[in-house]
Amino acid sequence: MPTDDEVVEVAADAAENVVFSRFDASDVEDVDVTVTFEDDVLEVDVYVNAPESRADEKRVADDAALAARSAVDDLFADDEN
Repeated sequence: MPTDDEVVEVAADAAENVVFSRFDASDVEDVDVTVTFEDDVLEVDVYVNAPESRADEKRVADDAALAARSAVDDLFADDEN
């Protein structure tokens, strides 16, 4: 069983990877990834401010949050095997 810290780290890494795979780092003025995992409840909030980019910041933030959840699902699936 993964620890709460492992879950948070995996989720945050996955979210950040999505953000920086879609934006050049120089285009990102601010990114905030907040992950909590308490009582087996995962909460992920991603905010991206990249006004100079043509990519949709909200869409990328939503995709990053989905990737974080998926990474945690994979973490628990791998633990079961």
